[in-house]
Amino acid sequence: EASVRILVVCGAGASSTFVAQRINGAARARELPWVAIATNGVSLPDEVEAGDLILVGPHFAGHLDEIRDLAAPHGAGVVLLDTDAFSDIDGSRALARIEVAIEDGTVRPDHH
Repeated sequence: EASVRILVVCGAGASSTFVAQRINGAARARELPWVAIATNGVSLPDEVEAGDLILVGPHFAGHLDEIRDLAAPHGAGVVLLDTDAFSDIDGSRALARIEVAIEDGTVRPDHH
């Protein structure tokens, strides 16, 4: 399976770090070669080209269109996390969202 680089943007301080850590733990547990990296709205324009998928936290839903505009030239997919993303302690729900995004073509692993 191809590796997937996931950028997590939450706009709520440390929450993106927690979500990224949980996704990384869940991916490791299932031996998936996926890497999640926490970022924020300020850094995203500089980091977007490194990502295959941008997971957008619910606090950042109002910025979804501009994030999609930012991601489009780089071929990165954009997925809005559910409002319960932060109670997803083991990362399994976020992992399931990523799998759906890969299956439906929102994310093209290793498109760089």
